[in-house]
Amino acid sequence: MKTVTGFASATIGNVACGFDVLGFAITEPGDEVILTQREKRTDLLPVSITSITGDGGALPRDPKKNTSSFVVLKFLEHIRTNKGIDFEGHIELQLKKNLPLSSGMGSSAASAAAALVAANELMGNPCSKMELVHFAIEGERVACGSAHADNAAPAMLGNFVLIRSYNPIDLITIPPPDNLFCTLAHPHIELRTAYARSVLPRTISLKAATEQWGNVGALISGLLTSDYELIGRSLVDAIAEPKRAPLIPGFYSVKNAALEAGALGCSIAGSGPSIFAFSSSYEAACEVGEAMKQAFSNIREKLQSDIWVSPVCKEGAKII
Repeated sequence: MKTVTGFASATIGNVACGFDVLGFAITEPGDEVILTQREKRTDLLPVSITSITGDGGALPRDPKKNTSSFVVLKFLEHIRTNKGIDFEGHIELQLKKNLPLSSGMGSSAASAAAALVAANELMGNPCSKMELVHFAIEGERVACGSAHADNAAPAMLGNFVLIRSYNPIDLITIPPPDNLFCTLAHPHIELRTAYARSVLPRTISLKAATEQWGNVGALISGLLTSDYELIGRSLVDAIAEPKRAPLIPGFYSVKNAALEAGALGCSIAGSGPSIFAFSSSYEAACEVGEAMKQAFSNIREKLQSDIWVSPVCKEGAKII
C-alpha cells in the first residue's frame, strides 16, 4: 500500500480582459486529493472514490463523473498507451474540498490538478506538468461542459498562464511581479458556470473586441515590466463583466469600494460570484479586503463573505 496527497490552490480565470485565455493561481485556499494504491480489484474500475468532504454531498461519487477521479482514469489510460506503464492495482481516492463550489475560484480545476500530481507521483512521475495539464482541461468538460484552460492550466503550473491556442493547446507561463498581491472576496452565494456563460453574447462588436485586445496586450506588458499602474488600468472587461455583473448582488458597490481603498484594479473572478482585486503591497491588499467585505455586508442582501489575501502562486499543484 502507498499513499500520496496532492494539493492545488484556487485560481482566477479571465483576469478581467482575458476571457478564456488568461488565468492565475493564488497560494490558498485549495483542495487536497489523497490517493491510496491497493491490490487490483476485478469488480471495479481502476479508481474508486472512498470519501468526499466539504462538498455538502453535492459532488458525484461515480468515478466517471467526478472531476478528480475522471482525470486519474484518463491519466492511467495515457500512461498505458503512450508510456508503456500498465497499472495492475487499484486506486482509492479521497477528496477534501476546501474550495466552495460554483464560486469562480476554479474549484473543479483545483480538484483535477491535485488528483493528477498525486497520480503522477504514485506512478513514478512519468509525465511532466505540461502533459498533465491536458487531462486537467478535459476534467473541466466533465465539471461544467466546456474544456477551458484558464483555471486548469494555472492550477497545475502556477503563475499567470496565457492560452495562445486551444487547438493545439499552446500555453505561455508568465511570472508575476514581486509585489503584486491579490485580494479575493467570495460572497456566500453560488453562481453556476454554465449559467454565467449562458448570459454572454454570442457575437460582439468590433469596437468591444478592439478594446479587449488592447487591454489584454497591455496587461501582459504590465506583468512583464512590473508596471503596476499599467496592470491596473488594463483590468477592463468590455465583454463578460457587463453581462455578469447583474448576477452578483452589489458587484459595482464592492468594486468601487476596492478601488477607493487603493486597489490597482478589480473585476469578476472567473464566472463569479467571487471578485478579485490587485494591489501593489500586502498591506494595501488587506485594506482592500476589508473594504470589499464591508461593501458586501452593506448592500440590501447583507451578504457575508470570505476574504483571502495572497501573492500569485508560482509553484502550482504539488505533493504535500
